[in-house]
Amino acid sequence: MTPVPAVSEVVHTASVSHLIIVFAPLLAAILAGLFQETLGRRGAHRVTIGAVGLSCLLSLKVFWDVVVLGGPVVDATVYTWAQLPGLPIEVGFLIDPLTATMMVVVTFVSLMVHIYTIGYMQEDPGYQRFFAYISLFTFSMLMLVMANNLMQLFFGWEAVGLVSYLLIGFWFRRPSAIHANLKAFLVNRVGDFGFLLGIAGVLMYTGSLHYAEIFARAGELTATEVAPFGVPITVATLVCICLFIGAMGKSAQVPLHVWLPDSMEGPTPISALIHAATMVTAGIFMVARLSPLFELSETALSFILVIGATTTLFMGLLGVVQHDIKRVVAYSTLSQLGYMTVALGASAYGAAIFHLVTHAFFKALLFLAAGSVIIGLHHEQDMRRMGGLWRVMPITWATSVVGTLALVGFPGFAGFYSKDAIIEAVQASPLWGSDYAAFAVLASVFVTSLYSFRLLFLVFHGHSRVDHHTLEHAHESPAVVTWPLILLAVPSVIAGAVLAEPMLFGGYFGAALHVADGREPLHELAHHWHGWFSFLLHGFTTAPFWLMVGGAVLAWFLFLAQPQLPGRIAAGLWPVDRLLNEKYGFDRFNEAVLARGTHAMGTGLWGVGDVFVIDGLLVNGSARVVNFVASVVRHVQSGFLYHYAFAMIIGLLLLLVVFGRVTTPF
Repeated sequence: MTPVPAVSEVVHTASVSHLIIVFAPLLAAILAGLFQETLGRRGAHRVTIGAVGLSCLLSLKVFWDVVVLGGPVVDATVYTWAQLPGLPIEVGFLIDPLTATMMVVVTFVSLMVHIYTIGYMQEDPGYQRFFAYISLFTFSMLMLVMANNLMQLFFGWEAVGLVSYLLIGFWFRRPSAIHANLKAFLVNRVGDFGFLLGIAGVLMYTGSLHYAEIFARAGELTATEVAPFGVPITVATLVCICLFIGAMGKSAQVPLHVWLPDSMEGPTPISALIHAATMVTAGIFMVARLSPLFELSETALSFILVIGATTTLFMGLLGVVQHDIKRVVAYSTLSQLGYMTVALGASAYGAAIFHLVTHAFFKALLFLAAGSVIIGLHHEQDMRRMGGLWRVMPITWATSVVGTLALVGFPGFAGFYSKDAIIEAVQASPLWGSDYAAFAVLASVFVTSLYSFRLLFLVFHGHSRVDHHTLEHAHESPAVVTWPLILLAVPSVIAGAVLAEPMLFGGYFGAALHVADGREPLHELAHHWHGWFSFLLHGFTTAPFWLMVGGAVLAWFLFLAQPQLPGRIAAGLWPVDRLLNEKYGFDRFNEAVLARGTHAMGTGLWGVGDVFVIDGLLVNGSARVVNFVASVVRHVQSGFLYHYAFAMIIGLLLLLVVFGRVTTPF
């Protein structure tokens, strides 16, 4: 195993800059949201962009201090919110190389999205509200990644879920947007229930929510066995699986993936923010952060490995049949999240975070480029009505080519280094399920290339299918849109070469990531590492490269050389085409079984519990009993004196009989 340098110093005091990084976006969100009339449209974007820009600059300084200069790790409590017996509920920061990296990625991508939004949302009546939301989203994500305890992590976790609900349904007058944000909210609640159970298990067996204390007592999770459903497993396995179920919801892993493609109903900037560096990567970050726990259970790691491999391959196949430009990129996000999850299952946590970083840049680039196309075509999103746009939108085309090459893993681009490292790690993993995962990630290289070049060819190349009126007014997007594309294209090219060696083999993360002895999957690759350029040249001789080339050639043949063939193939393989277009039936199953079943159960509980028991028996029933008794008893109140005297005599006789039987020993 690659030696990990010990942490030389831990500082228990947070600096003012740490507070500013987190709370500047929150303050900007409050100002932009509550003082819309005072600030105006221009004031709203200036305040929020200024705040996120300040957070980005300070995050870069933190990165320089912690990662480049090797400064001390910060593990500080900022505020004690509540004090339970033996359990403080705190707000605190853990600033180590993992956190510093995530801070830079989150704030930089968020800043690009903020700037891009000026051009994309300029005519939208909810302009200021949108800036308030995305700034609040940035605050929530920073709270999540900077947390030093599970309670604060859960706060950030739920906050990004809540704000994503508001953003996906931003155009709330569209029924499809309301359906999508409700779907995202409910599916994430399913995953979050498992996450909450996992946190409860950690608290129960370690007695703490603070990361450092949990990791110090992590061995106690393996000392006890439980038997859910009659199967004996360690507490560590149960807790880790529950925690990962939370990650399955946030990071959209099968079968809790169904919300993410529908989230395209939100504006394109938030699609980039959710899918690139923030919400969907929260689950990946959480598993990496809690790696000392996950390393206690090979069963949990195998479970993660299989779920990630299934997501990688089968969600990628769905991208091949999509026609909406944003949905193709959305399914590619699902597939790439599967790659990261596979790396986590193979204990290649560094490779997972490396791919998270590179993916953040090129996926944000692809989403914003798709938004630029949509702007240029007056909000047309169907790729069947595009084509030949490279002449009209040269900057968008060039940056899309960069993003596509990074996504498919072309040697030299950012995605190549991180994706190949994951493939190597999975092939070296001895865990159960690694053979299936190795096949899935290799096959997914071909599938990724096929749908990525399909998008590139259908949108920018071939003959134009744009209607005449739209084509006359098609244009390159304004500079406020194209500059973020250019700035994101740069790290999409160079980030892999710069970060490959330190993140994979150089102890970049220090003690932030933990791998059990003998389980380091990149050990063999480290012996053959001779620098990024040598790895680049070697990439041209590997199976992933030729699979990528095969996918690109097939996309060219089907969608440029012989564009009539895809329709014929779909007709000939109609069962497969139908299966893919119905998304393997997940939505149909959820709506027919889960949604209707829940509705039927709710209706039954309402009919029996609320209407019959509560209203019928307890409320109305008691009223009817009182009414009946009153209707009978009122006849006693006749107003005649001899009736009352007779009643008194009868009552007296009854009392004598009762008390006489009680006191007389007959």
